[in-house]
Amino acid sequence: MTVTSEFLRRIAMAAAAETLPRFRAQGAVSNKLAGGFDPVTEADQEAERAVRALINAEFPGHGILGEEHGSENITNSHVWVIDPIDGTRAFISGVPVWGTLVGLTVDGDAVAGLMSQPFIGELFYADGSGAYYEGPGGPRRLTVKDTTSLADATLFTTTPALFTGDARGRFDALESQVRLSRYGTDCYAFAMLAAGQIDIVVEAGLKPYDIVGLIPVIEQAGGIVTTFDGRAAEKGGDILAAATPELHAAAMAILRG
Repeated sequence: MTVTSEFLRRIAMAAAAETLPRFRAQGAVSNKLAGGFDPVTEADQEAERAVRALINAEFPGHGILGEEHGSENITNSHVWVIDPIDGTRAFISGVPVWGTLVGLTVDGDAVAGLMSQPFIGELFYADGSGAYYEGPGGPRRLTVKDTTSLADATLFTTTPALFTGDARGRFDALESQVRLSRYGTDCYAFAMLAAGQIDIVVEAGLKPYDIVGLIPVIEQAGGIVTTFDGRAAEKGGDILAAATPELHAAAMAILRG
């Protein structure tokens, strides 16, 4: 089964039709987490509904796992994984580093996926033939950087506060070895790794819908993405993505302690 770039574009457009009119519109925000803050908006809910409808119409035999509306037929071999807005905190803050993530797994392996940032007008996607960019500056194939030394690397994470206890100490140790570190860009950091702008992304406690759509983009651009202990990333967890095997190995050695 082939997923075409045209279908991935249709997914991105369907989600954008729901997210863009609501971005910076001061809409209502609900909290999904008792005792904390895990925001969800109408844009999240309606974008996922639109993407699910498109997938169900095109591939009625496929399963779907979505952040907002749960699962259907996820024991099937082909399962789509949807995060309608990765970076909802950025979305409600008016900062355009959120994105729509959609990925397709076949027997558990992520084979195609996309990250769409419609406010900027950028689409990063992988369809099995490679990873590609469409947006300002024109379309191009994505290729990671060839950095091999931590001392030359740029590291991104959403926030070091996600790492607690011994894990925070290991993150701090990794950060002390790199040339530059930056925070706060959610899924956009992974897209920048695939685009050859940065070198390493580390995140803690991701769910499948936070990473499945990005795995094919990173891997088909030449990068590596696993858990901190080297397992496949499709089920989420603590995630390390790197541009080269050398960087991945060096970072993993520190993160594993």
